[in-house]
Amino acid sequence: MPKLTIAQNILAANDTYAAGIRQALAPRHIFSINFMSSPGAGKTALLERTIERLGGQLQIGVIEGDVETSADAERIEAAGASETVQINTRGNCHLEAHMVQAALDQLDLDRVELLIIENIGNLICPNAWDLGEDLRVVITSTTEGDDKPSKYPQMFADAQVVVINKIDLLPYVDYDLEKARRQVLALNPQVRFFEVSCRTGAGLVEWCDWLADFARREVTSGSKELQR
Repeated sequence: MPKLTIAQNILAANDTYAAGIRQALAPRHIFSINFMSSPGAGKTALLERTIERLGGQLQIGVIEGDVETSADAERIEAAGASETVQINTRGNCHLEAHMVQAALDQLDLDRVELLIIENIGNLICPNAWDLGEDLRVVITSTTEGDDKPSKYPQMFADAQVVVINKIDLLPYVDYDLEKARRQVLALNPQVRFFEVSCRTGAGLVEWCDWLADFARREVTSGSKELQR
């Protein structure tokens, strides 16, 4: 019981920080996304391709989460992000709202319309931590196997968008695309799917067009309501 109480207190403190993040971003009409996936699913590659395609339309700020190194933040800066800041957790398996709050203090929010938080590669821990985001996107890939939604159900149940990456490898891997989709839909019937390849560009136009339209609509209306 004491352990449960401690866990509840930690999450309650996190939720307070998350509420503060929303209060900071809402008046500026900054829309925020929490990118989550297992390691190697292609979060950073998808983020690079997204920035390259939308950088001329939206000012995109990125908070990069990693256990160590600034390699991904350097990739994102090279892709053309308006603002980038790196968080190194030094072993923590997820980002927490107080980390994001501290990172916001290092960003020029006047140069940000869309804020993307790239979480630590992990399909378990990040799901429990509200980062003050408006939208949760889970990226999964054909190289991971089609059983990830059934093995890690809460991650997929709580997402508003699921991106299936590396579809160019479908001829070479044992991955049943429809099986994966069925598993996700059984958990989350309202989820929005995108199937992409960051290497060939397949599906990226559809993903980026939807994201740009959605972000603009949210920035304009301030409604923060997902239109599926």
